[in-house]
Amino acid sequence: MEYFQKNFECMKRSEMRALQLERLKKITAYCYDNCKIYKDKFDKAGLKPSHIRSLEDIKLIPFTTKEDFFVDYPYGIFSRPLKDIVRIHASSGTTGRPTVVGYTRNDLEMWSDVVARFAVSMGGNAEDIVQISFGYGLFTGAFGLHKGWEKIGAAIIPVSSGNTERQVMLLREFKSTVLVATPSYGLYIAEALHTAGYTKDDICLRLGFFGAEASTRESHAELSRQLGIVTNDNYGLSEITGPGVSGECIEKTGMHIAEDHFYPEIVDKNTLEPIGGGEVGELVLTTLTKEGMPILRYRTKDLTRLNYDVCKCGRTSVRMDKVIGRTDDMLIIRGVNVFPSQIESVLMELAEVGNNYEIIVKREGYLDTLEVKVEVVDGALLTDYSGLERLRTKIKHKIKSALQIEAAVRLVEPSSLKRYEGKAKRVFDLRNTRD
Repeated sequence: MEYFQKNFECMKRSEMRALQLERLKKITAYCYDNCKIYKDKFDKAGLKPSHIRSLEDIKLIPFTTKEDFFVDYPYGIFSRPLKDIVRIHASSGTTGRPTVVGYTRNDLEMWSDVVARFAVSMGGNAEDIVQISFGYGLFTGAFGLHKGWEKIGAAIIPVSSGNTERQVMLLREFKSTVLVATPSYGLYIAEALHTAGYTKDDICLRLGFFGAEASTRESHAELSRQLGIVTNDNYGLSEITGPGVSGECIEKTGMHIAEDHFYPEIVDKNTLEPIGGGEVGELVLTTLTKEGMPILRYRTKDLTRLNYDVCKCGRTSVRMDKVIGRTDDMLIIRGVNVFPSQIESVLMELAEVGNNYEIIVKREGYLDTLEVKVEVVDGALLTDYSGLERLRTKIKHKIKSALQIEAAVRLVEPSSLKRYEGKAKRVFDLRNTRD
């Protein structure tokens, strides 16, 4: 097997820890000297960079949270002057202001390296034709994947998102071998392919790289079935670098973290104390080599676990499980913790329903209500009352088994729910809104 950067990806654990400690000491001092936000945090905590003498001492460093990006907005968290920043991206803001991130030339080089690593680890090569159906713009996904695949010599089709009929045409006529998209948009493209009268045998796809939104194993299995591809799960976030923090290899036993650049911790989501032993907790990340905007102990709010066993592919880098949910995406309904991914897993296992669904939470009086709206595959079922009721009862039973609470189920016509060309909006929590 060919490795892209074997000297780092297959480094002995003792050597990796030594490298991480060296880089942690350096980046801690760098942040203290070059970013007022971090100097203020350290001074308030009575902490000096010289106090970091071991990797375990990282717990002394205060956490970075989303709110820190809005101190002296938009560039206050940068550690280099703007004359050294060659790229600015921003994530979509839910409160009206986006999270702004900046990169130096060296940052961009590192970014393309880590993306190239997981592309190669999944079997990507210079002969691939990569159709990137992420939206190009301030979003980090499209440019991140673009530069990484370009680095290994692949041909890039920067089609961006949207115009789904054109996406299908390009898949067929340009003979794309790799599709890059959100999982929901990948399923939309598959639906459009079949609606146009084509099947997976009419295209040349072999790999699918899906990210930028939460997804389940079941949705990846559906993408694989409909498009005839091996799917890749990868992870990243704008605050750290964008895509490339971790990605699956061909063994598909977790996502390898580029831990020579990103130091991972798992903390208890309630106490925020470090935990280990393969326990599920909140992922915290520290950038070890970023120049323009290094980040110390960023609380991602993503729940996962780490596996330090050597992978069958030969890579020694730690692997993270698929994110099971976010602490801020978790819905508390009648005292029960509910993750949208649990509902998606139930629906994706049912051949009678489609890939599009909505989760609607309301409050009626003092009681929270949960409704799941999902399309049926066969529209004729909507006129078969007994068949419709059997399916509705079946779904309600499976959801209750998974969540331990009742949910109303509404079955709707095929293709009647909104399609998304970027990140799909599945959850509508209406408890704090008025009619």
